[in-house]
Amino acid sequence: MSATRSSTRRSATAGFSMVELVVSICVMLIVTALAIPSLLHSLRTYQLNEAAARVSDMLKFTRFEAVRRNTQISLQVSQNGPNWTVWTDSFAAGNAGPIDPRDKQQLITGFATLLPAGGPVPAPNAITAALGAGALNTLSGANNTVTFDARGAIRLPGGGISNFVYVFYIGSNAGPDSGYRAVVLLPAGSTQAWTAPSGGPWRRVG
Repeated sequence: MSATRSSTRRSATAGFSMVELVVSICVMLIVTALAIPSLLHSLRTYQLNEAAARVSDMLKFTRFEAVRRNTQISLQVSQNGPNWTVWTDSFAAGNAGPIDPRDKQQLITGFATLLPAGGPVPAPNAITAALGAGALNTLSGANNTVTFDARGAIRLPGGGISNFVYVFYIGSNAGPDSGYRAVVLLPAGSTQAWTAPSGGPWRRVG
């Protein structure tokens, strides 16, 4: 009798029943389904922030190179299909390239891309108001160039000192609900980072 009771106890506590297993799987699937949108939003936010950081880093690097070498150096923005390359033109290849392999460059591709002004990108009213600027010159969304002089300030194509405020917009045509980023370049060569949800308004974050 002792052996029989022991065997019965072991069989009753060994593993899960089919009903318990099905319930556990259902709960796990529900939790996963609830978590996926949040995880996807976090991924999209990271991709936008990373792309904006790469553009900002290239601007800072190009400015540093111009000061270090005591000469004018341009940052180029070039499009190749859906991809964008932001690069320091240390060897004066020009926007048409080809890019010298010694030049530092960053590829902007995938979900986050460089966008023109207007359309889904929120109006920059908050940015212009904060900076006291009449308008922003958009350098994203098309092949473009910005030149730093030996002091790190922005130079116009004709050689004069620029008093324009430039901006690079980063976002996604496929996922506008993820919001937008803006890298603002001031005439003295310093940069600012701004963020905005879909529809705005813009808010400075760096």
